[in-house]
Amino acid sequence: MLMATRISITCSIHPLLKRTPRSLLSPKLFPKSYPCPLWSSSFSFCLHTLHKSTSRAPSLSRYCSSLSALSMAASTAVDEPIEANPLIRDFDFPPFDVVEAKHVRPGIRALLKNLEGDLVELERTVEPSWPKLVEPLEKIVDQLAVVWGIVNHLKSVKDSPELRSAIEEVQPEKVKFELRLGQSKPIYNAFKAIQESPDWPSLSDACKRIVESRIKEAILHGVSLEDDKRDQFNKIQQELERLSQKFEENVLDATKKFEKLIKDKKEIEGLPATALGLAAQTAVSKGHENATAENGPWIITLDAPSFMSVMQHARNRSLREEVYRAYVTRASSGDLDNAAIIDQILKLRLEKAKLLNYNNYAEVSMATKMATVEKAEELLEKLRSASWNAAVQDMDDIKKFSKNQGALEADDLNHWDINFWSERLRESKFDINEEELRPFFSLPKVMHGLFDLAKTLFGIDIEPADGLAPVWNKDVRFYCVKDSSSSPVAYFYFDPYTRSSEKKGGAWMDEVVGRSRVLSRDGASARLPVAHMVCNQSPPVGNKPSLMTFREVETVFHEFGHALQHMLTKQDEGLVSGIRGIEWDAVELPSQFMENWCYHRDTLMSIAKHYETGESLPEEVYLKLLAARTFRAGSLSLRQIRFASVDLELHSKYVPGGLETIYDVDRRVSERSQVIPPLPEDRFLCGFSHIFAGGYAAGYYSYKWAEVLSADAFSAFEDTGLDDIKAVKETGHKFRETILALGGGKPPLEVFVEFRGRQPSPEPLLRHNGLLQVPASA
Repeated sequence: MLMATRISITCSIHPLLKRTPRSLLSPKLFPKSYPCPLWSSSFSFCLHTLHKSTSRAPSLSRYCSSLSALSMAASTAVDEPIEANPLIRDFDFPPFDVVEAKHVRPGIRALLKNLEGDLVELERTVEPSWPKLVEPLEKIVDQLAVVWGIVNHLKSVKDSPELRSAIEEVQPEKVKFELRLGQSKPIYNAFKAIQESPDWPSLSDACKRIVESRIKEAILHGVSLEDDKRDQFNKIQQELERLSQKFEENVLDATKKFEKLIKDKKEIEGLPATALGLAAQTAVSKGHENATAENGPWIITLDAPSFMSVMQHARNRSLREEVYRAYVTRASSGDLDNAAIIDQILKLRLEKAKLLNYNNYAEVSMATKMATVEKAEELLEKLRSASWNAAVQDMDDIKKFSKNQGALEADDLNHWDINFWSERLRESKFDINEEELRPFFSLPKVMHGLFDLAKTLFGIDIEPADGLAPVWNKDVRFYCVKDSSSSPVAYFYFDPYTRSSEKKGGAWMDEVVGRSRVLSRDGASARLPVAHMVCNQSPPVGNKPSLMTFREVETVFHEFGHALQHMLTKQDEGLVSGIRGIEWDAVELPSQFMENWCYHRDTLMSIAKHYETGESLPEEVYLKLLAARTFRAGSLSLRQIRFASVDLELHSKYVPGGLETIYDVDRRVSERSQVIPPLPEDRFLCGFSHIFAGGYAAGYYSYKWAEVLSADAFSAFEDTGLDDIKAVKETGHKFRETILALGGGKPPLEVFVEFRGRQPSPEPLLRHNGLLQVPASA
């Protein structure tokens, strides 16, 4: 699952993407854009009841058609017959609107029973050929990915105790099957035979990538282990799955648990109207029926829109401190304490690495990435060195400004003061107030401008298709992506608003289904990809549409970049189409690339229209936004470097149960990556879902690694001229035909060179961040 990393506690919000790496032998949802690690942070009736449209939708029925034949003997923990279970009935789009917790146990067990039979048959008949190996394997992998994806996605966006319990019960059975599949020696030997055959040189790049990755993944899944070691490996995998799920549930529950009821408006002085409206709306949902934005009462939560509003705007310093401390100590005490879970996860990952003959888990992680541990550390140090002096200057500027404003805390600024005073400094220095900009960024206008940009760059049209596919919430939108001939090439869901009672925090993109020749509906054209994008921005309040901060705009562009790589793939081999098979440290390239367009004048002006008057954003305000782009860039860079460095340290050098605690490691890393050290009681690691419940373990550095690639890719447009529409379209076409089209069918470095014409350079990133000329020190 691809996640966005975009929040900063002591910095401004900056997206990240959480992607849960999913081996194709162990399908687990694809990259998810997770919220910033600090604040954290894949449909419809069945076929006969599906709303029909004039254009043919891609069928998902190939996943589940064989399941419909399952007899009543399949495990049924509910009264309804197994044939009526929406998880295993034929559908064009997943039945997100009718799947309930009661369907999970019988549905998943029926699926696994069927897939076990398919696997036994594959092992019995396997030959080292595409039709006898890869195609049946893809069908098995895909069925599990789609059905489990429905369940897992609903847990992220429509959580409930009943759904949690059902998933917790069947997850060990799902993991057992994944291990059985990943450790299949007949399949592994067949892939080895293909690699060693005389036909190997004639295979396409995509086919070679599939074979090579399947062999590597099988080894990493323990296929070479025997007897006791394999049993130990499998027990570790089962326990890691359980612990990761529990970790994420604790973070969600701890986030939901904090509620600050405020009745005196003086206590929340400084909060903008949008924040007051949201706080009152939250109060209404909690039983305070007469709550209003003007008179309250108001409820403050740790959900991003509420939390960040307090950090940036609340004049009440004690309120900022209370909310900040609650945030950085989430899931670190009582029944929700993640500390022991972290230690156990790290211990088991190290044991797993040793079983596979690696020195540490970081080496296991790097086995499927572009970088090595050494190269990742080298990049982080280069960026840290370039960012340090700028970050020191950032802090000096904030101290000086707050002192000039008469702040009593000026000589003793703490973490809960940084965002507040940096926002005041930004307003003063650039005459920009983010809250005053919200009316210019209404969600409908932003999406319209984003789709226009996609048409200009990539020659696609995006049209509403609401009603074609079932959805999980009334606010979810559904879209169809069409090429220049008006033929559908993909579909996607968009779930934009925060729902604190049931929805995980952060932002992410994930696949629903991938492009595939093997899973074609008509036997001729490939199955079309379907994606979903999930954000957690401020919902509409009253009659006003969702009015976005500029950072929320960047987050939507970020997630859309991920979706584009999934949807615009031209790779027909399903195991490497779209985002599948792409090395983790390259997957952020399209998402971070798209963020750059938020600062492009024509693009920004197309989305920045006042929601009431239609007035365009004034030119002088645009120029100020542009000037403010590098504001506190050094601090923001160091924040990401801290997360990436502590991640690598915990997975390469940390000894679970040794003299150092995980918090000691964080404090040691922070000495070189944070100008102000963390609070002694800082427990951000207990909420670091990216590495303990997502796909970023020993991989958080990927954000910075891919940022180098994405900045360099955008510089190709700068080189040809951003005002030259013909050149922009030509370069956009080249980007689509390489970065977006080739998927995991070619090594990412080769794909980048094919687009850019040379090896990547860090210079554009440092230049965009205003750090190129800053001398290094510390």
